[in-house]
Amino acid sequence: MYAFPRIEIPQRAIDAARASGTTPDNMYALSLLEATGLCVVPASGFGQAEGRFGFRTTFLPSEEELEVAVTKFADHHAAFCATWASDAELVA
Repeated sequence: MYAFPRIEIPQRAIDAARASGTTPDNMYALSLLEATGLCVVPASGFGQAEGRFGFRTTFLPSEEELEVAVTKFADHHAAFCATWASDAELVA
């Protein structure tokens, strides 16, 4: 499977990534790798439009492994967003 999803990243995470000299999607990809062992390539390396964040990934898992991977992606994304959400984003 080849995927190039767009992801929403909280503004606080965007600001923190830029302050540390990296791109928001690189910060996200490293977080995903550290938390789940899933390795993706930040989309910023592919000339994305300003404000678009995402990653590329390629894998050919069995159906069972695909379900596990998708669950890991979803759980990580929820935790990442909860960690970096501003008070206004939490209310919305």
